[in-house]
Amino acid sequence: MRIVCISDTHSRHEEIEHVPEGDVLVHAGDCLAYGSLSNLQDFDAWLGTLPHRHKIFVAGNHDTCFEDEPGLARKTVTNATYLEDSGVEIEGFKFWGSPWTPRFFDWAFNAKRGPQLFEKWQKIPLDTDVLITHGPPKGILDTVTTRDGKQQVGCNDLLRRLSELKSLKAHIFGHIHGGYGTEVQGSSRKIRFVNASICTEQYEASNHPIIFDIE
Repeated sequence: MRIVCISDTHSRHEEIEHVPEGDVLVHAGDCLAYGSLSNLQDFDAWLGTLPHRHKIFVAGNHDTCFEDEPGLARKTVTNATYLEDSGVEIEGFKFWGSPWTPRFFDWAFNAKRGPQLFEKWQKIPLDTDVLITHGPPKGILDTVTTRDGKQQVGCNDLLRRLSELKSLKAHIFGHIHGGYGTEVQGSSRKIRFVNASICTEQYEASNHPIIFDIE
């Protein structure tokens, strides 16, 4: 199965030079800039132009309409499967999606580090093959540059949960634009991690979709 990964398009999806073909298109959140339903309609229409047989996405902290007007937002999406602490099985592979990230100011789907986020990650089924979250786990493609230097801002509780998912083949996320890229970790059990942020730290839609295969 070929999976095509994008994230953090921030209403600049039309600026992506090329979305490669594949079996499943995954968008890991922040499809919108400010979370309006009209922008969501535009994003959904764009999804409808893509050839992938299956399309999955989760919300991100910018996608406020999914938190403020969840019923209307879900009805607006007609060209993809929206996952919010829920899963879907595709051709025998089990996908799970979740929008939560550690609290930062007052964005959508924020939860406090510790018990609140721990509870969210405990919902991830142990037999998940492909995990989609908006934010990264601690220490993996999660580095931001601040005035005090580089900091890893991913979630510790998410990282711990990953160690319990014995079937996990891939973890797709975004949120930290500067962490864009992919890496494989593990010796006996290899897991592919993908930070699929399309927008850079300057919010330019110049990063490319990331592709990988699972079998």
